[in-house]
Amino acid sequence: RSYSGPETEGQLLNSFVQYFGDSLGRKIKRMPLIEETVLPGDSLLTLPVVIIGNGPSGICLSYLLSGYRPYLSPEAIHPNPVLHTKLEEARHLSIVDQDLEYLSEGLEGRSSNPVAVLFDTLLHPDADFGYDYPPVLHWKLEQHNYIPHIVLGKGPPGGAWHSMEGSMLTISFGDWMELPGLTFKDWAASKRRNIKSDRVIPEEIACYYKHYVKVMGLQKNFRDNVYITSVSRLYRGKDDEDRNQLHENISTRHLEMEDGQKSLIKRNWEVRGYQRATDGSHVPFCLFAENVALATGTFDSPGRLQVEGEDFPFVLHSMSDFGAAISKGKLRGKTDPVLIVGAGLTAADAVLCAYNNNIPVIHVFRRRVTDTSLIFKQLPKKLYPEYHKVYHMMCTQSHTVDSNLHSAYTSFPEHNVLSFKPEMKCVLQSASGLKKILKFSVALVLIGSHPNLFFLKDQGHGIGHHSNQPITCKGNPIEIDPYTYECTKEANLFALGPLVGDNFVRFLKGGALGIARCLAIRQKKKHELIESGDGGGDGVP
Repeated sequence: RSYSGPETEGQLLNSFVQYFGDSLGRKIKRMPLIEETVLPGDSLLTLPVVIIGNGPSGICLSYLLSGYRPYLSPEAIHPNPVLHTKLEEARHLSIVDQDLEYLSEGLEGRSSNPVAVLFDTLLHPDADFGYDYPPVLHWKLEQHNYIPHIVLGKGPPGGAWHSMEGSMLTISFGDWMELPGLTFKDWAASKRRNIKSDRVIPEEIACYYKHYVKVMGLQKNFRDNVYITSVSRLYRGKDDEDRNQLHENISTRHLEMEDGQKSLIKRNWEVRGYQRATDGSHVPFCLFAENVALATGTFDSPGRLQVEGEDFPFVLHSMSDFGAAISKGKLRGKTDPVLIVGAGLTAADAVLCAYNNNIPVIHVFRRRVTDTSLIFKQLPKKLYPEYHKVYHMMCTQSHTVDSNLHSAYTSFPEHNVLSFKPEMKCVLQSASGLKKILKFSVALVLIGSHPNLFFLKDQGHGIGHHSNQPITCKGNPIEIDPYTYECTKEANLFALGPLVGDNFVRFLKGGALGIARCLAIRQKKKHELIESGDGGGDGVP
C-alpha cells in the first residue's frame, strides 16, 4: 500500500465525520488508518448506515435518510380508488411512517417487489398504461428524521451512468429516470439543455444525478474515488460467544451527537477500503457500521461465455471497448465482419453502432426469434424504432434465408459459441448440433453483466435465493424481506436496485423507501430505550 502522508489521512478521516459534530470529531483525530497492527478494538469511526454504491439506488436512499419525507398532496387523487382510499386514511402521515404492506396489497406492476410497485405508482400513476399523470406526492425536509450515513462510490454520484456509452438512447423515458423532488424536465430546462426526445442519452442522466446530489444538499454524505475491499461481521452472536463477550463494550458504546443526546450504535460490520487520492496514491480506511446497504448495481463484471479462446485480445466484452476500436480506426478497411454475441439491448446497440459505421455484422444468439421473452417483444414499435429495426433484421436476415451471408448483417438464431481460434475464427453450433466455422475481425460478447461482491464473505454467494451461487439480477437476486429490503440471511445488511431484481430506476426507489422505513422504526425504538434510561441491553434492534 502507498500512503500519501498524515495530512491527507487526517483530511480523509475528518471528512467522514464532519457532519457528526465536534465531540465525535475529537475522538476521530486520534484514530490511525488501518495497518496490519491495528486491532478491531481501537477507536475507529462507527456509523449508523454505510451505503456502498453511489448510483441512483444509493442517491435515493441518501435522500430519504437525510430526512426528506413524502406526503399525499392536498389536491391529489390517485387513479386507483382502492389505493387512494388507503392513502386518505393516514393523510397526515408521511408514506415512510405508514404500513407499506397494507398500502401495496393488491397492486400489480413490472417489479416482483411490492414496495417498488407501490412507490412507482405514487410517483408515476398508471405509467404502464401510457398516462403521464403527475405524482400524488409532495416532499418535506424534516431534519429530525435525519439518520447519519455515508455513501461510498468509485466515481462521481451517478455510478455506472458515467461510464455508459454516450451515443445510445436510454431504454426508459427521461421522466422515469428521475429521482424524487427534482423532475428531469425542470433540470434540463434550468441547464438550457435541448431534450429532443422523451428518451435521453446516458450522459444527460449522469449529469442529472450528479446535480441532484448537489441541489438536494446531499454532498456531505458522499465520498468519491472510494474502493471497498472487505465488508465483514465483527462477530456472530451464538456462533462465537467468546468474541461476542470480548466486543460487548465496543458494540454497545454511546456516542455523543451534536444536540447532546446519546444514540446507541452497534458495531455490526467492519468496512475496509481505500480512497484514491489525486496523486494516484491509496489512502486506506476502516469504518464500523451498524447497518450496511448494498447499492452497487450489476455492471461490475461482464457476462462471459466461458469457452476456449475467450481471453484473446480480439474478443471484447463491452460497448466502450468496441466504440474505442471504431474511433481508433482499428476496424477501418476490414473485410471480415464483426461477430456480436447476445440478444439483449446492449447487443442491439452494438449492431446499430456497427451498422451505422458500415461494418458488416454476424449476430449470434441462443434463442429463437419468436421467443416471447426477447426484450424486443416488450417494447412498443413507435417508441423504440431503432430496436425494432434490429429485431426485424434478426428475423429476416438469418443465415437460413439465404445460403450466402448477407453483406451488411446476418443472424444466427439458436446458435452457441463453442470456441474462438487464434486465427480469428469462431466455432458455432446450432440447436441440431451442426457446427460452423466463421471468420471475423473482432468479436463482441454482450450477454449481460453481474455484480462483483468480492468484498463480502464468499463473494455474497450465501445471500441469494439460491445458496452457494453467484448473485445475478434475474436468476439469483439477493433474498430480502419484501417490505424492509433487509437480507433474510444476514441481519442489518440491506440491498436494493438491480441486486434484488429491480433493473429500472423507476423501481429501485421502492427499495430506498423500504429501507428508510425500517431504519426509522429502529431509530425510534432506540430513542425510546434511551429516554427510558435503558440504553445498554443487547436487545436493541
